[in-house]
Amino acid sequence: MGTQGRKIVGIDVDELLKLLNKAYSDEWLAYYQYWIGSKVVRGPNKEAVIAELTLHATEELAHATLLTTRIIQLGGVPVTKPQDWLKLTNCGYEAPDDPFIVKVLEQNIKGEQCAIKTYNSFLKKTRDTDPVTYNMILTILSQEVEHEEDLQALLEDVKVIMENK
Repeated sequence: MGTQGRKIVGIDVDELLKLLNKAYSDEWLAYYQYWIGSKVVRGPNKEAVIAELTLHATEELAHATLLTTRIIQLGGVPVTKPQDWLKLTNCGYEAPDDPFIVKVLEQNIKGEQCAIKTYNSFLKKTRDTDPVTYNMILTILSQEVEHEEDLQALLEDVKVIMENK
């Protein structure tokens, strides 16, 4: 733990750690939702969707890594038990039990929209109180916005393909 780095945080560090661990839990669940979705998805334009889901899974795992680093910098401990992710999550987890491509894309769009709202709220809490966390969250939020756009574009493509059959 960096003692000076912790001192410059202008909000309750324990509360910040709770928020970081909730986001960390979200990222692990998002990683798995993308990863497993990429394995089971079925339907038109499947290969493009698989590629995008796989890329997003990698980026969600990178977000978890960033959050872990910040948690440790602040003297906290990242959530160590996967079963606790579901207890702490902001955005939940939707299993791709229906592997139809439209359903999988819609589930992941919903997850990204929740992540955008969550990180935007997080930005507001850290804007003037913790520049390190703020910059990290801004980076993550930028990618979540990109993910939503990517998935919505794929969903539009799939719908066009289905309409023209």
